[in-house]
Amino acid sequence: MTVYNIALIGFGGVNRALAELIAAKNQLWERDLGFRLNIVAVSDLYLGSVISPNGLDARTLVEAKFEKGGFGQLSGGSAEADNETIIKTAPADIVVEATFTNPKDGEPAVSHCRWALETGKHVVTTNKGPVAIEAQALKALAKVNGVRFEYEGAVMSGTPVIRMAEKTLAGAELKGFEGILNGTSNFVLGRMEAGLDFASAVKEAQELGYAEADPTADVEGFDVRLKVVILANELLGANLKPEDVSCKGISGLSPSDIEDAAKANSRWKLIGAAVRNDDGSVTGSVSPKRLDLGHPLAGVNGATNAVSLDTELLGAVTITGPGAGRIETAYALLSDIVAIHSAGASAIAKEAA
Repeated sequence: MTVYNIALIGFGGVNRALAELIAAKNQLWERDLGFRLNIVAVSDLYLGSVISPNGLDARTLVEAKFEKGGFGQLSGGSAEADNETIIKTAPADIVVEATFTNPKDGEPAVSHCRWALETGKHVVTTNKGPVAIEAQALKALAKVNGVRFEYEGAVMSGTPVIRMAEKTLAGAELKGFEGILNGTSNFVLGRMEAGLDFASAVKEAQELGYAEADPTADVEGFDVRLKVVILANELLGANLKPEDVSCKGISGLSPSDIEDAAKANSRWKLIGAAVRNDDGSVTGSVSPKRLDLGHPLAGVNGATNAVSLDTELLGAVTITGPGAGRIETAYALLSDIVAIHSAGASAIAKEAA
């Protein structure tokens, strides 16, 4: 049985949810997956940082009511967050990066990932920034250091669109994709269909926790643009940067636009898409589109996400699932760790052969 020591960078909703799963599921994972997880370090801007080579109790981390700088009360803890020291010196096999997304340069998450890979630690992340902006460099760094850089949760939370496309649809000849990749904008459009204007629908999304205080990244398509870049580069072999993808959000849609679509048996969706052109280049876009009700994405409602993959051999294959949620996104991190474990087991088997 394998034990993976992990360091959590960021202890907000996602990594806290992972700690909850560790507290509740470790014995099950040991039986069914062949490994268990041991938290040896945590760093968080609000709580501070702590290293415990023998491991921290996951349940205590989750249930303790830490105040600001509260990790300073723990043995091996500090009231200050020192991400670089934690990442470079903690006795971790895997660094779990779940800090905020900076769409400009991916920092500080890019540096977090780089420090971990340079010191021979695997990285799993749900952070779109470093994947959209520096994935190729980080994957190359991981290869040089004999570790893995995994990021399934960066696109559709726990719904495995990247692995589904790469593994299950290998050989199907992917030509492009289009998807609903932001639950907030999809919720807003649904509420506008119910009769709310844009501002009222956004306010309701904020009250329900679907939208941030500043919803710009969601409703103007910037979040979707990062996800289009990730999928286009990963699945279509592109080398796109965010600025290469045209981007238009939903704030310009009026109640009359929504009504006109309904009268024509269609509805508006914010669609992120990419297509491989005849010359081999890849074009990405984000824009509101009016879809006929028979379209595979037209019936995707609420905070659900979906991607329709256009393949040469199978036609359109649509993957639908949760695009957000603490536990759902934490599951994506677990799936990345499963991939690391499986790769390690495969390498051992090849050596034995």
